Amino acid sequence: MGKRVALVLAGCGVFDGSEIHEASAALVHLSRAGAEVKIFAPNIEQRDVVNHLKGSPTEEKRNVLVESARLARGNMQDLAELKAAEFDAVIFPGGFGVAKNLCSWAVDGKNCTVNEHVNSTLQAFHSAKKPIGLCCISPVLAAKVFPGCEVTVGQDKNVDGRFPDAETASAIAELGCKHICKNVNESHVDKANKIVTTCAFMCKAPLHEIFDGIGTMVQEVMKLA
Repeated sequence: MGKRVALVLAGCGVFDGSEIHEASAALVHLSRAGAEVKIFAPNIEQRDVVNHLKGSPTEEKRNVLVESARLARGNMQDLAELKAAEFDAVIFPGGFGVAKNLCSWAVDGKNCTVNEHVNSTLQAFHSAKKPIGLCCISPVLAAKVFPGCEVTVGQDKNVDGRFPDAETASAIAELGCKHICKNVNESHVDKANKIVTTCAFMCKAPLHEIFDGIGTMVQEVMKLA
């Protein structure tokens, strides 16, 4: 029987929800690994709605759970209903929605607050010693919830212009966590906390390299599950 994995989304679209390619990559790698996946999102209003063609905010109001259902082909559940006891692991793709909807990092940085159901989900899996996979900006959730943990968001310097958000590594360190520098096709495993992270679109890289990096994260999560 395959491992049971919960995937937590933050909406649909890189600028105000989950990064679609990251969510899809995680689902493809989980499928290849024979995992049984259920998809969740918090039933809350998005912080904002962005016109992805223009890159500018609109006056629309959208719901994170409803928008996430686009990625889940309608097969969605409210994050409030997630029970860690029913799963072997949890994975959070990235996208600005993580920093806007799952927590307030986009506005408050290291002083952010984490959505109550996101926080309780992370705490439940951690307490049960079940692995947590995070990619792109979502490792900041672990950094905020688990002081002292090890994560990667890529590099801590903007190497060759490929890591424009390298300052995130410094903010993670200021939270009392250890940032581990990794390339886009790699992931880092915090064995003590069973937290697996990879940088994904925090690096300007070809899509196939991001896909492969997410694959290493999924593989490590499945090993720990």
